[in-house]
Amino acid sequence: MEKFIPQQGHYRRLRVFRVTEIIYDITYIFTRRFLSKGDRTIDQMVQAARSGKQNIAEGSAAGTTSKETEIKLTNVAKASLQELLVDYEDYLRVRELKLWHKDSRKALQTRRYCATHADSADYREAVKVRSDETVANIAIILIHQADVLLHRLIERQKRDFLINGGIREQMTRGRIEYRNSQKK
Repeated sequence: MEKFIPQQGHYRRLRVFRVTEIIYDITYIFTRRFLSKGDRTIDQMVQAARSGKQNIAEGSAAGTTSKETEIKLTNVAKASLQELLVDYEDYLRVRELKLWHKDSRKALQTRRYCATHADSADYREAVKVRSDETVANIAIILIHQADVLLHRLIERQKRDFLINGGIREQMTRGRIEYRNSQKK
């Protein structure tokens, strides 16, 4: 008999989860290094970064019994990171710092590095010694990469739902399979 409730919650294996963990860590360090104590933006940015990461975990776990909740929470993670992206862009703009053009040498080099390195410890060390402009641009690049990965994850979740259905459909199939196996 086929399992009708496949266990979910393996989010730590997802590259997008590791990338959002890096984004959270960078944001935590960035806000403490470069924003003034008491600035409300600190909490906003840290919470948006946290939401990006935590909603992937929560959505993955909820996917066991609710594909709808899984997709919604993954989309909340995506939306939270978009909010954070705007905060980093605002930081650069109002301080007249440079937002790296996507085809600039620095951006290309950073994108290549970020695409192949997903160890949060490496980034935590690196951002402690880099300028605010550089750290903000690294975060922006990572957010764009996470956005693409989250889009792919949502597409996979939608496809899984279309193929396997929701929990009620799976339970009905499981019950029918069980009954049929008992008749033999």
